[in-house]
Amino acid sequence: MTVIRQMTYHPVGRRAAAVETMTLDRLRELNDGGTQRADFHVLAVVDAGNGAVTVDFLRYPLRKRSVVWVVPGAVHRWDDIAALSGHLVLFVPTAPVTRATREFVASPGLAAHWTVPDADWPYVDAARNHLLLETSAPSGDTPTELPEILLSALVARLRPPDTEAQSTHPVFRLFRSSVEAHFREHHDAGYYARALGYAPRTLSRAVQQATGRTAKAFLVDRIVLEAKRLLAHDRLTAAACAHTLGFPDASNFSVFFRKATGMRPGAWQAAATVG
Repeated sequence: MTVIRQMTYHPVGRRAAAVETMTLDRLRELNDGGTQRADFHVLAVVDAGNGAVTVDFLRYPLRKRSVVWVVPGAVHRWDDIAALSGHLVLFVPTAPVTRATREFVASPGLAAHWTVPDADWPYVDAARNHLLLETSAPSGDTPTELPEILLSALVARLRPPDTEAQSTHPVFRLFRSSVEAHFREHHDAGYYARALGYAPRTLSRAVQQATGRTAKAFLVDRIVLEAKRLLAHDRLTAAACAHTLGFPDASNFSVFFRKATGMRPGAWQAAATVG
C-alpha cells in the first residue's frame, strides 16, 4: 500500500510545482505494486505497449494512445506497466488556467480511461511534448505560468469524456456537485432536493434521465465508492468507516454496505486486499 500526499510520486526536497511530468520508466522504478491515493490529478498518456491499471476497483487495459485520468482521492494501482512507454502529468486541481479546462478538471464525472482517436493524436502528442519540454527546463528558466498554460492546452486537446452521457442536464449537474460536497453528512436524497429547491420527483427524474438511476441510487453509489476506498486503501474498520461517512454506528453502516454490495464490509475488505 502506498499513500501519496504530495507531488511527485516520491518525496521531494523542494516545494512541489503545480504541474510536474515523469516518464512511465520512472513510474516503474517507483511503483511498489500497491494501491495509491493522491490529492492531485494523475494523467497518463501511453505511446506504446500493452498493460493494465485499476482505478476505483475497475481494471482498464492500456495500449497505444490510451489515456488514464485519476482524480484526487481515487484509489488506483498500476497492475502491469512493464511494457508501456509514455508519460505522466501530475497537477494540482487549480493548475488549469482556462474556464473550460477548469470545468473539465472539476467535474466529478471524468472518465478514468479512454483512447485518443487517430485524428486527434497529432494534436495531443504536440501539446504533450510542448508541456514536457517546458517542465524539463532548469529551475528558474521557465515563467511560472507556462506549464499551467500548456497543461490547459493538453487537457483541451484530450477532450476528456464524461461518464454521464447527459451531464449537461443543469439539474443533474447541480445535484452531482452537491452530492460530491455533502455525501459524508447527508445520506437522504430528499436533503438535496430541498437544498437545490426542487421537488423530489423533479430531481429524481433529472438524475434518471442523465444516468439511468434514481437520485437515491446515485447517492448510494457515491457513498459506497468512498467506503470501498476507505476499506481497501486506508484499511479502516467498519466502525471507522461509519464515523468518517456520517453513519451513527458500525452496525448501521454494515447494514447499508451489505444491502448495496451483497457483502459485509469486513468480507469485502478481505477480498479486495488479498495478496
